Amino acid sequence: MAREMFKVTAGLTGLVLGLTGCTGGGDDASAAGEPRDGGTLRIVGSSDVEHLDPTSVASVGAYGLARTFARTLFGTRASNDFQETISVRPDMAARIPSRENGDIGKDRRTYTVRLRKGVQWSTSPPRPVTAHDFVRGFERLCNPASPSAGKGYFISTLKGMEEFCKGFGDVDAKDAGAMSAYQREHEVEGVRAKDDHTLVFKLREPASDFLNLLTLPYTAAAPEEYDRYVPDSAEHRQNTISNGPYRISNYEPGMSYLLTHNPTWRQDTDPLRERHVEKIEITLGQDSPETVQQQIEQGVADLAWDQPVPTSAIPRLRDDDRFAIRETPSSSPYLVFNTLSPSNGGALGKREVRQALQYAVDRSALIKIVGGPSVAKPLHTVIPPGNSGYAPSNRYPTPNESGNPAKCRELLEKAGHPGLTLKFPYRTNSVHKLIAQSLAENLDACGVKTELSADSGGAFYAGTISTPANARAGEWDIAAPGWTPDWYGNNGRSIIQPLFDGRTYGQNSTNYGGYDNPEVNALIDAALTAPEPSHAGGYWQQADKKIMEDAAIVPLLNRSHTIFHSTRVHSAFFLPTTAGYDYTRLWLTDD
Repeated sequence: MAREMFKVTAGLTGLVLGLTGCTGGGDDASAAGEPRDGGTLRIVGSSDVEHLDPTSVASVGAYGLARTFARTLFGTRASNDFQETISVRPDMAARIPSRENGDIGKDRRTYTVRLRKGVQWSTSPPRPVTAHDFVRGFERLCNPASPSAGKGYFISTLKGMEEFCKGFGDVDAKDAGAMSAYQREHEVEGVRAKDDHTLVFKLREPASDFLNLLTLPYTAAAPEEYDRYVPDSAEHRQNTISNGPYRISNYEPGMSYLLTHNPTWRQDTDPLRERHVEKIEITLGQDSPETVQQQIEQGVADLAWDQPVPTSAIPRLRDDDRFAIRETPSSSPYLVFNTLSPSNGGALGKREVRQALQYAVDRSALIKIVGGPSVAKPLHTVIPPGNSGYAPSNRYPTPNESGNPAKCRELLEKAGHPGLTLKFPYRTNSVHKLIAQSLAENLDACGVKTELSADSGGAFYAGTISTPANARAGEWDIAAPGWTPDWYGNNGRSIIQPLFDGRTYGQNSTNYGGYDNPEVNALIDAALTAPEPSHAGGYWQQADKKIMEDAAIVPLLNRSHTIFHSTRVHSAFFLPTTAGYDYTRLWLTDD
């Protein structure tokens, strides 16, 4: 996710180019008639989510799961037309704020959000979701136990959030009572409940993407019961409360979820979701995408949880109506360097070393691994095509995208660090092991040894690469995470800020390698305070160029998502930010 500077509108123009939604087959939502209610949707996959607490969710799978039980003020609607998934729509908000309806102040720094009435928690007895529950949700973003990876969005946007978060950081992260007391005794100046049905937000500066931020799952309302638990603790995970169409009735960590109807949910209060299937069963622990695919084709399962269609199956499925290639403009995966690692004499902290390693990678081999050029394109920029601020560039070209090990060796020698040995944890699901092995072969060709280690069970994101102590101790040197933007449309900050803003580095940060450059931080600030999205796009382009000069990461692939569903599944509508179909709108037949 360096390029030459184009007109500042270039990145925004790229939002509508090439995003046609689907290649191959795909379900015609109207073909099977009116939706039928009932049945059990069976989902099979590999790893548990890294965080279940909506405050802490950070992966596409967790986003898709949270959508079923945790509602936000605004959201997006699933569709197999990519452009239809971009628009911000009301969820728990009664309407979209605007200057015309008086809900956005003349200075563009005050937003009034009026809540939809009739939404209730799945408590006993049920009670209404109020503006105070949303305030609690925002206060939990920077709890010291399991802070949100997206807290930086709000620290840089909302008045008083930075001060609130700094104070919260001093609270005992193991004491639920101390955390809830801090929230009761302190407030965020920029988030206030005017009454039970009205929220008022105060911004530090105008932000053209503020409503996009309010679609993010970790801004969901939080019931008062959550104050009893350490955020995202094992106890909390067994006591989730729903205001969406489904609730988590049974959760076996690392093994399974059972979702059933939330009896307090009403369709007339929810413009984005539906509810057709009776139950949703998610079964975990199956690392083989081939086995998952076989189960779906045999009718034993309906959807894959966290794995695309296996590469070997794509050629025979291209004309199958159950198969689709969906647009998810993303950096998936990319190679990140642990700039804080003391290993190899701190070599990865040196730009010249990271620049040398850019030449090692054979992207053509990676494209074959994930399914060929219809599934993935080589990526050389931080911001992928189809996202605000994108401009094409290739600062480290190699012949036919196949790498240049001789140049890699030469530059490592020049930097004084030949013969590196790098610790390389990798995810075990899908094709991630094959990708890691391919990258290890590339590095070996330029004289760099790798120590590969399997990292399963959701630990890769939840612990290994998002824990600063691990980075500083040199427990890993390189890794290959993926990044799907938190939203599309006016979304420049949804890539650069969470991945590269060094000022918010800490526990659960998605700036995995601890990269910190004051010039990039200043460009982030300039983009965030730009009066128009087109102006912001220019700053994001400059930040991208600087990050690639620093070689903070190696962009690898802009990869679409291959997806398949069983014959029983109908009305399969895609959500790019979850890399999956919207579970709440599916319905089943007995085919």
